[in-house]
Amino acid sequence: MLIMEGVSHAYGGHPVLEDIDLRLEPGQVLAIVGRSGCGKTTLLQIASGLLSPTRGRVENRFRRLAYVFQEPRLLPWRTAWQNIAFGLKAMGAPPAEQRRVASALIERLGLAGAADKYPHELSGGMRQRVALGRALAIGPDLLLLDEPFGALDPGLRADMQRLLLDLLAERKVAALFVTHDLRGRAGGRRADRALAGAGPHHRPGAAGAHAPHRCRRLR
Repeated sequence: MLIMEGVSHAYGGHPVLEDIDLRLEPGQVLAIVGRSGCGKTTLLQIASGLLSPTRGRVENRFRRLAYVFQEPRLLPWRTAWQNIAFGLKAMGAPPAEQRRVASALIERLGLAGAADKYPHELSGGMRQRVALGRALAIGPDLLLLDEPFGALDPGLRADMQRLLLDLLAERKVAALFVTHDLRGRAGGRRADRALAGAGPHHRPGAAGAHAPHRCRRLR
């Protein structure tokens, strides 16, 4: 479980987050939507522990966390399967386990013909699949995703979001997912909840349909 209460953050006196309250239960998916500069990445960094909030309380009870960035950030000298297995190797997993887990993910991610290819030989969508596989390989119970499919064309982005939500459901992994898809949808599937905002000084309309970060409501 991840709990944030009254979380605010500012850079050089400029507020980017104000009074965030959220609660993420095991297995839930929360989509964070909003325009550039409204604090979405800052919220992920606070959730991960990489950044301390200016004000408020954060409690992370999840056992293991993985982070997927906007860019794949693959190791160029390692093949697709070696990149997927990298986290397991760093954790000291036996080579046989590394190969078993990586092979299963390669199959599930539709990368069977690319297992031995290097990043420069892969398309953008394939590189993002490898990055997603690397994150899932370590068995996280919380996955943070900073709009990893934003650079893909709309059709491929929808396919990747659908695959992501399927994988999260299969593995019962909770996720905070930054996206520009205001409905939190992916090919008919959707996140459990969405936190929408346009910066700390934007207030919702009367209906509160697009609650900003400072609003205490999640929909």
